[in-house]
Amino acid sequence: MPKLKSKSSVKKRFAFTGSGKIKRNWAGKLHFMRRRSKRFIRGTRGTGLVDQADVKMVKRLMPYG
Repeated sequence: MPKLKSKSSVKKRFAFTGSGKIKRNWAGKLHFMRRRSKRFIRGTRGTGLVDQADVKMVKRLMPYG
């Protein structure tokens, strides 16, 4: 059986943790930050985890992740 290709956009956006969870970056942080509230800016620091509803889709797009 041939190798499966990983989706390049998914490789750039997600990463797997050591325990198998999927990390992601927060949305809405690239520009227009001056109009965001301070609470939003603080809340979107670092990374978050992908919701359980989306894990199956991400794993399908990144088969060897």
